[in-house]
Amino acid sequence: MTAPALSRRAPAHRSPRPIRVVIYILLASAALFYLLPVYLLIITGMKSFQEVSLARMWDLPSGMHFDSYAKAWNGKASEGISGLAPNFLNSMYLTIPATLLSALLGSVNGYVLSKWKFRGSDILFPVLLFGMFIPYQSILIPLVQVLQRMGLYGSLPGLIFVHVVYGIPITTLIFRNYYAAIPTELLEAGKIDGAGILGLYRHILLPISMPGFVVVMIWQFTSVWNDFLFGVIVTSRPAVQPITVALNNMAGSYIVEWNVQMAGSILAALPTLLVYILLGRYFMRGLLAGSLKG
Repeated sequence: MTAPALSRRAPAHRSPRPIRVVIYILLASAALFYLLPVYLLIITGMKSFQEVSLARMWDLPSGMHFDSYAKAWNGKASEGISGLAPNFLNSMYLTIPATLLSALLGSVNGYVLSKWKFRGSDILFPVLLFGMFIPYQSILIPLVQVLQRMGLYGSLPGLIFVHVVYGIPITTLIFRNYYAAIPTELLEAGKIDGAGILGLYRHILLPISMPGFVVVMIWQFTSVWNDFLFGVIVTSRPAVQPITVALNNMAGSYIVEWNVQMAGSILAALPTLLVYILLGRYFMRGLLAGSLKG
């Protein structure tokens, strides 16, 4: 064997650097720390009412019991506990249309504000963004009055309308930043081919807008699903209230069955958890896709 052949040996496996090991340990510790509330929700939901106490809060349940989850989902009329199943469907009927409509309107607004300059557009965009900073509490009285005059107060369509309007500023901002990164030459080529303002949006921008739609829809789905204030103010009847309001109503006046409350919290949070677990990587890709130019 020649000397050059001996010198071409495979490099020895290097042990990980100590600083990298420390970083991994810190990240794992932080993840476990933030997962402690989830752990507490799960184990408390599996306990019986007799096992729930502050002294044994962190103890594991005596067994794999799912009675609390069934009780939280189906309710128990003899104890005056309403189940979350009907309100879960209400939240689905609320969240899906509100998410789709606000995403579509935000896409159109972002397209117009980023690619079609008109008189007052530089003023309209900041004014539109100002809606993001208006506290919910400051507009509740005029909001109720407007919905009453429109005949939408106390109904799911009224709640959908509220979330669509309140979601327009953030969806417009995300889509405007996303469309600003798309070369204007694409639209100019479409104009040469005879496409108008709607044709350019439908045939050029809309087919490449999926990353922006993913970001907006995940954001809006989470915001609308987790909302409590608008749900309790706008919907006046339990039959049309979303799941967040129903979860709050599960607590009794004198005795709170914390095992049932914790089980209900897990059931109420499950859709948003699944959305982020399944689509989280697309959420980050969409954010980065619209961050190159603003």
